[in-house]
Amino acid sequence: MDATRILAIRHGETAWNVDTRIQGHLDIPLNERGRWQAQRLARALATRDSLQAIYSSDLSRAHETARAIAEATGAPLTTHTGLRERGFGLFEGKTYVEIEQTWPEESERWRKRDPHWTPLGGGESLLQVRERITRTLHELASRHPGEQIVLVAHGGVMDQLYRAATGQDLQAPRTWQLTNTAVNRLLWTPQGLSLVGWADTTHLDDESLDEITS
Repeated sequence: MDATRILAIRHGETAWNVDTRIQGHLDIPLNERGRWQAQRLARALATRDSLQAIYSSDLSRAHETARAIAEATGAPLTTHTGLRERGFGLFEGKTYVEIEQTWPEESERWRKRDPHWTPLGGGESLLQVRERITRTLHELASRHPGEQIVLVAHGGVMDQLYRAATGQDLQAPRTWQLTNTAVNRLLWTPQGLSLVGWADTTHLDDESLDEITS
């Protein structure tokens, strides 16, 4: 089977990204900068890449980003709940500081990336997130051998994809970027995932795209 080329993209910026507030499954929209990022990304992909399909988390911050790409490229857009951010239970809506102050022991297990730890109030463990993302990736990528697709999702999803492509353990400290609307290029085959390029944000600095913000 020919490899599926994947552009994995984190949604544009939200107000809660700026506030370091956990979003999880809460449906937080893009802020003004996030919408600008999505438009710049969409214009860049329309001029540089041939896309056969776009798949997006159903949460609005991802779906609005994906919709901008679909409108610019003409590629069909499909939502998939398997691309959602990690569920963070009672942590959702709280800042990092608030979490540490309210649940110090739980916060420590979170910061140490305990793979078995589940956030209070019905969240997902890292093991559960990895299983969900792996299953969703296989389902979507296997539909498009020899083609290029876009996955628009969240920071936690991007983190899992990077670890899968590079063999990083779930508890390994993160040394890679999870920038809003960065383009992350991957290759998928039934044998696994490989990394082609990571955290490309040239579209945010490309002066030729300035016209879309005027």
